[in-house]
Amino acid sequence: MSVGLLSALLCCSAATLLWLRWQRRRKIRRKIEEAQQKRERALERMGAAARRFTEQNPSHRPESILSLSLPELCRKLRDGLLLPESVLYTYMDKALKVTKDVNCLTDYLEDSESQLLQVKSQGNKGLLYGVPVSIKDSIDCKGFDSTLGFVKRLNHPAAEDAVLVQVLKHQGAIPFVKTNVPQSLMNFDCSNLIFGQTVHPLDHTKTPGGSSGGEASLIKSGGSILGIGTDIGGSIRIPSGFCGICGLKTTGDRISKRGVIRSLGGQKSVVAGVGPMARDVESLAICLRSLLCEEMFRLDPKVPPLPFNEQVYSSSHPLRIGYYVTDSFLMPTPSMKRAILETKELLEKAGHVLVPFKLINMDYFVYNLCIGGTFADGSATYLEHFKGELVDPSIKDLLLLAKVPNWMRRLLSWIVRPISPRASKLVKNMTERSVKELWELHFEIEEYCYKFIAEWKKLQLDVMLCPALSPAYKIGYPGKISMGAIYTMLYNYLDFPAGVVPVTTVTKEDEEELKNFRGYYNDIWDKIFAKAVEGGVGLPVTVQCVALPWQEELCLRFMKEIETLTSEKRRTH
Repeated sequence: MSVGLLSALLCCSAATLLWLRWQRRRKIRRKIEEAQQKRERALERMGAAARRFTEQNPSHRPESILSLSLPELCRKLRDGLLLPESVLYTYMDKALKVTKDVNCLTDYLEDSESQLLQVKSQGNKGLLYGVPVSIKDSIDCKGFDSTLGFVKRLNHPAAEDAVLVQVLKHQGAIPFVKTNVPQSLMNFDCSNLIFGQTVHPLDHTKTPGGSSGGEASLIKSGGSILGIGTDIGGSIRIPSGFCGICGLKTTGDRISKRGVIRSLGGQKSVVAGVGPMARDVESLAICLRSLLCEEMFRLDPKVPPLPFNEQVYSSSHPLRIGYYVTDSFLMPTPSMKRAILETKELLEKAGHVLVPFKLINMDYFVYNLCIGGTFADGSATYLEHFKGELVDPSIKDLLLLAKVPNWMRRLLSWIVRPISPRASKLVKNMTERSVKELWELHFEIEEYCYKFIAEWKKLQLDVMLCPALSPAYKIGYPGKISMGAIYTMLYNYLDFPAGVVPVTTVTKEDEEELKNFRGYYNDIWDKIFAKAVEGGVGLPVTVQCVALPWQEELCLRFMKEIETLTSEKRRTH
């Protein structure tokens, strides 16, 4: 064969491949456009329904409904002082206004209107009678997509409601919208190529966090009074913290995950939790009380039949509280540190006992257990999701790292070690493990958990006070410095219930002190972290509250105490 003919064949082959790639991308973009148009039509129908109600009820005053807390709303609905339709259409209208500002909705659950009729016809009024509830994209709602931000998951509506959605309906709630998430859920930004970037309601240059970012942004803006999120590394707590609302991650099996779509299905190293998100702690308690009922235990027998413990939640005895200001891996921002110390002082003045707690071998936890456990299959499951997909810019760094073959990871780890020892260890521990190595890793995680509990018991602690990642990052930065999630991810690996409650905001003094931030290593991660959180004056800062497994009620009681003390401090100042 002549050189000229061979060259022509190679050129033709290359041109064919490029054409096929162009065709594939064109097809994906067409599906994205169709999905966006479908969403717009759904939201238009939602708007039409809200307008129709307003026109038929000219004396309707939405402000009087939107100003109510969830406990007040539940009471008025139960007593007949408010009608469920007034509440539903009020929140429909408000959610539409909010999403025009922050882009948080992915779909309108049109069966909410039939659910409304069913709720009104029920003889018994459930604990959430007539309450509109927003649902994270990744939680199945019958007849609607759970996309995780992937084009391949479009037009695959769920065959049935997730168990927790069924239980919400059983308690009289009305799920009415689904909310945005980052592509793959493995990011605490909130952007995907289908539905776009959700922005922070207080500063549109900031992310609301993720992966339950659409929920947090909607609730903070008043477009929902109660939402449901999921959390495998902080996906409830980080967006709740960024936006300044309350959120609770439960023990892994306290709430059913049947019908909750996971990004790393099958992995057992880190435990995902499901939980409520709302403007105040009492709303979280109402939601948990509603979910932990016989209907959930019947629908999912794998959930332990543990009803809500009212005695623990309503207790007022002084608590013995462990606390720490830093995880010694990523230095807290000035506002994070101040939030812990000020909260500690408030708790001590209220008669609680605060005990310093030192975290156990965090470097070992981060690299060997956390990174090693999450990517134990060499990122194969994660990469599988992206076959035939276009990639959102917010996760390109992680995806690029995940694509590096094992042998090259070892080489890359060696090359970057002099520049950034932490990045070197991260790359090294993302390698694929054999079944034997994975079992050993699971044993190590179990042993780490028991050592943590032993230290907890030794100090005779009831609960733990610790930092929550804050303030909100600039958009695009979570993909560059994802290690900030270590503050929350620790409690996914331990499988402890953990929640966040807002206690303060970033001050000008915090911002000034941030200019001198060097971190513990003064490496590229520390520099990116400081850049990510700068410009945060006025943004919310939360603290994280933790209890031992299955003690959600104690965790909520602790959160409620902090919320009350913080509110009293604001009133007196």
